[in-house]
Amino acid sequence: MVLEYFFLLLFIFSIAIAGWKTSNLSLSGAVMAIMIGLAIGYSYGFEGLFILGVFFLSSSIWSRLFKKSKIGIEERLAKTSIRDWQQVLANGGPAALFAILFSVTGNEVWTLAFIASIAGANADTWASEIGPLSHKMPFSIRTFRRVPKGTSGAVSITGTVAALFGSALISMASLILLNVWDVSLFLLLLLSGFLGNIVDTVLGAFIQLEYRCPVCNLRTEASVHCGHHTERTKGLPLMNNETVNAMSSLFAGLFMLIFY
Repeated sequence: MVLEYFFLLLFIFSIAIAGWKTSNLSLSGAVMAIMIGLAIGYSYGFEGLFILGVFFLSSSIWSRLFKKSKIGIEERLAKTSIRDWQQVLANGGPAALFAILFSVTGNEVWTLAFIASIAGANADTWASEIGPLSHKMPFSIRTFRRVPKGTSGAVSITGTVAALFGSALISMASLILLNVWDVSLFLLLLLSGFLGNIVDTVLGAFIQLEYRCPVCNLRTEASVHCGHHTERTKGLPLMNNETVNAMSSLFAGLFMLIFY
């Protein structure tokens, strides 16, 4: 048992350091990844870390691919593709919470919520990374008008399909790893993850913070742009992108609890 925990620690630290060295994680992001990895590793061992790793690896690949096609989009966002502690916590925090609840109660239903929350995070990430590759501009579910790529609360066919596949990947990897193949369970996990992405879109459209730069008039999620403080045009206090991401992952897990 001691040897197993040693290898778990070695694996968690190695992955976090590799993410930092390859600029997928900031230093604070790597530290938070270690903390989340410890919670999930303690609860599920290497199996849980594998599921988390599928999410991290696939999302990192998509953030790197076609980077030139997404030039200008990051300017609308408050964060870059290098994930800091807030982004890591937003995506992995709900999964770590469900993992801890499983450790405390021993109830396998929390394992399903754990999987669904990661499926939701993966669905949202795939939609965000692949959606902007669409040739057409997305439309806002709030105004039903075409809006610039990268706008929160906007949807496209490409992004929606990507979200489905992102949720399906985690759902399938989990069932294969758990050696349980149940079509109904797979569909419930896939649906829960996809609905988590829908929650992200709805929250992004109606209550996520959005600002306007007084210099260049750009709509952005950043509170500072062009060296000036931006003006809030939409959203509630504290409802930034990380809060919305965390809530969508949490809801994906809760959806699975309700369905199951």
